[in-house]
Amino acid sequence: MVLMPRTALLAGATGLVGSHLLDQLLRDDHWDHVVTVGRRPTDKADPKLEQLVVPFPEIGALPAVDDVFSCLGTTIKVAGSQEAFSSVDHDAVVALAAQAQRSGAQQFLHVTALGASAGSRIFYNRVKGETERDVAAVGLPTTIAFRPSMIDGARDDQSRPGESLGLVAMRAVGPLLGKYRPNKASDIAAAMIREAKAGSSGNRVIEAGQFGRS
Repeated sequence: MVLMPRTALLAGATGLVGSHLLDQLLRDDHWDHVVTVGRRPTDKADPKLEQLVVPFPEIGALPAVDDVFSCLGTTIKVAGSQEAFSSVDHDAVVALAAQAQRSGAQQFLHVTALGASAGSRIFYNRVKGETERDVAAVGLPTTIAFRPSMIDGARDDQSRPGESLGLVAMRAVGPLLGKYRPNKASDIAAAMIREAKAGSSGNRVIEAGQFGRS
């Protein structure tokens, strides 16, 4: 069977989940062209990879794409303020979805968080919920929000020492945590690939327990 040419676009490719997702996209013959957008290029080199540098939260015009993946995300501590956090985790993601629609994308898949709710009293969860709501409102044929628990994986920097300590404790009692069990970054990326290839239309959420585990 001859596969139709298909282009994937990935934002956040230098992050923990994004780096795993980029590797999986480049290995998968379902996509013959992969475009990354970010503040800086990755260190990857591949014949089917194209890298665009953009000044988030501004995105600018995108090339024609089929499937868009967003792994954009930070923390309030790293961002420096609630406003700066929202600029990345909400504004940049929604702007990406809007530009994706203009570029002909059929699917928008993005990482949010367990407990995301636009009505939450917790700032972090509320921003994630507002992002899910506003991405779905853009009008793309398919939007899928992935809600992981704490994300497990080796980071290139040490900007989240508290999170690292929390992971050590959570790994020790993982089977007892149910849906709060940490999700491996590679499992989240694999779930995003799987859902994108399934091609189901509509707006939906994939919860932490549905990702699968390696």
